[in-house]
Amino acid sequence: PGHRDRSSPPYTLKLDHGPDVRPFSSGKKHCKGSSYLSPCSLVPFQTTPTTFGDLRAANGHSAQRRRDWLHTFQGPERLLALDDLIDSCESNQVKHMMQVIEPQFQRDFISLLPKELALYVLTFLEPRDLMHAAQTCSYWRILAEDNLLWREKCREEGIEESLVVQRRKTLKPGFLHSPWKSAYVQQHRIESNWRTGDITSPKVLKGHDDHVITCLQFCGDLIVSGSDDNSLKVWSALTSKCLRTLVGHTGGVWSSQMSGNIVISGSTDRTLKVWDAESGECVHTLYGHTSTVRCVHLHDKQVVSGSRDATLRLWDVDSGECLHVLTGHVAAVRCVQYDGRRVVSGGYDFMVKVWDPETETCLHTLQGHTNRVYSLQFDGAYVVSGSLDTSIRVWDVVTGGCVHTLTGHQSLTSGMELKNNILVSGNADSTVRVWDIRTGQCLHTLQGPHKHQSAVTCLQFSRSLVVSSSDDGTVKLWSLATGEWIRDLVALQSGGSGGVVWRIRASNTRLVAAVGSRNGTEETKLLVLDFDLTDAQK
Repeated sequence: PGHRDRSSPPYTLKLDHGPDVRPFSSGKKHCKGSSYLSPCSLVPFQTTPTTFGDLRAANGHSAQRRRDWLHTFQGPERLLALDDLIDSCESNQVKHMMQVIEPQFQRDFISLLPKELALYVLTFLEPRDLMHAAQTCSYWRILAEDNLLWREKCREEGIEESLVVQRRKTLKPGFLHSPWKSAYVQQHRIESNWRTGDITSPKVLKGHDDHVITCLQFCGDLIVSGSDDNSLKVWSALTSKCLRTLVGHTGGVWSSQMSGNIVISGSTDRTLKVWDAESGECVHTLYGHTSTVRCVHLHDKQVVSGSRDATLRLWDVDSGECLHVLTGHVAAVRCVQYDGRRVVSGGYDFMVKVWDPETETCLHTLQGHTNRVYSLQFDGAYVVSGSLDTSIRVWDVVTGGCVHTLTGHQSLTSGMELKNNILVSGNADSTVRVWDIRTGQCLHTLQGPHKHQSAVTCLQFSRSLVVSSSDDGTVKLWSLATGEWIRDLVALQSGGSGGVVWRIRASNTRLVAAVGSRNGTEETKLLVLDFDLTDAQK
């Protein structure tokens, strides 16, 4: 009453719920606070409008008069009026009110936050969700393309900086495309090709006649194969051509290591040779061992060799000088690891030894195996040894104590690979096992209907995949996370009748397999599979 013009007829609030009622949609901009009450208006007592149109006509379409009516209700009275109004509405009218009200509570909180906080929120999204968020609006795309954000996602996935294109590409003024995101997308595509992509015909590299390929190295775009034909061959992974043949040994090549263009080879002729893979030149011939050089391990500019003469020698690659001789084994040294500070060796005397090469002293003799030691891994803190006694042992390099004995294999553990705390072992019992060396637990046994049918000859693993080869003529791909077989990457037609895969080496994008046979059923050759192919290249 305090706000009504006394010269005009009295007004009252009236609602019409008849069948002709329609949501209020005059097309005019609603005044703030009034859009929620659009189904109602002020009607003179003597008038009985039946529709919203009549209601608006009766009030002369006066927004001012509707605002005056709203001022009638103050404080709690306004809430009570809304309660009564909602109670008297039908479901379609309540639905209309919800459609009007809901957008008022929708806020782009990401755009309202400071950029640092917005990026922090986005770090909790999975990469796939980040890509979806980038499609929301231009500002979200700028945030979702943040290079540091994608660098963190790459770090979580173990994607290395070497994959990243350093130059950032400008898509449009003020917008930079993240090279780390490109690296992530590229890696996702490559891994998808490994898992499910069409396997194109492999490149075939022939050159060792019918001899056995005894060792295989793969670095960058160069492949180096060593054979019992006394030679090594350097191949281009891009063109599949043999670039050069490294000739000089007078006995079979049984061990090799490669770093950049430097190749180290050990032979039954009791020597090591240092080669320049680019020129094919023999830089040094290292004399000193009195029997076959069975194993070598290269670290920076130094290499350690182990021999059937029961000794180890540390050499300077640049000068060819023998720096130290380590004696203490009483049988052939079969495997060696060197991290630049400590040398670890395993031998046919059932022992594992930890050495300080600078003082030529044996710091620990790790005793526990009851048969020959064939394989080693060393990460600076733990030594892992595999033996013909079917067990794998984990040792503390500082104390020399046995931390865990890993049991489950039934035969010789011929190959292992260790990254962080995850160990993958290949065994002559035709299985591959995945272990956690900190707990001693076997996480997975890679077997089942698709398991290898003969001894595992070689293996490698990345952050999500395990690749294994076997005497059965296959190369198999497994999931590291679940232990499940994914598919066969190589399956020789001669598999089961003599065809074998002797060695494999894998990079992020390629797989190299050295195959052949011992009975002439399969030619000696290298197979190269490339998984960094787009659909167009395929």
